[in-house]
Parts: sequence; structure tokens; C-alpha cells
Amino acid sequence: MMPYNPSGLFPSGRPPRPTYREPNPVGGAGVAAGAAGTLAWLVLFGLLGRSLAGYAWWTLLAGGVAWFAALVLVRYGDRGVAAGIAIVTAGGWSIAAAALATRWVTSGDWPLW
Repeated sequence: MMPYNPSGLFPSGRPPRPTYREPNPVGGAGVAAGAAGTLAWLVLFGLLGRSLAGYAWWTLLAGGVAWFAALVLVRYGDRGVAAGIAIVTAGGWSIAAAALATRWVTSGDWPLW
């Protein structure tokens, strides 16, 4: 006796559920590496400024370069590292903005011009 082989016209049972897997999953090590590298990058560029205005401009420039690298990594590389870069860059820009706002409030003069 031959085994029964359904034709497919009347499926017997539920169809298998599709499985979607991320080809390059984001890991904690990549995020930490991107964050540590960006922190060092922003500190080194921030130290180039001789005043608050210089610090702010150098931080803005370094953050822009870092975000460009993050965009390239999102498209062609490790998205975990890109996430670490983006998080720390946003934090660095926030610190620079807070320092500028504090100086502006205390002195009444906008420090960048």
C-alpha cells in the first residue's frame, strides 16, 4: 500500500509559519564599541577648543563626522556600532548645548558669535 500524498488542493493541517531572521543582529558588544570609540573621538576634538565657543564648534564638527560614519555603517557595516555612535554623539551634543545655554543665561551674551 502506498502512503497517502495530499494534492495540496485541500491542505491537511496548518501551513508552516515563515521565520524571519536578521542577517546581522545588533549585539551589545558592537554598541559598546561604538559608544567607547565615539566618546574618545568627541573628547579628543573637544579638547582642541580653547574656549566654550571653540569646544562647541569642535564638538559639532566631530559629531557630524561621527554621524556620517554611523550612516555608512548602517548601510554597509555593523548597525550595533552605528547605534552606539549615534547615542553618544547625541549625548555629546546635548552636553555642548547645555554648556552654551548655561553661559548664555549667566552672561546674557550668546557665546558662539
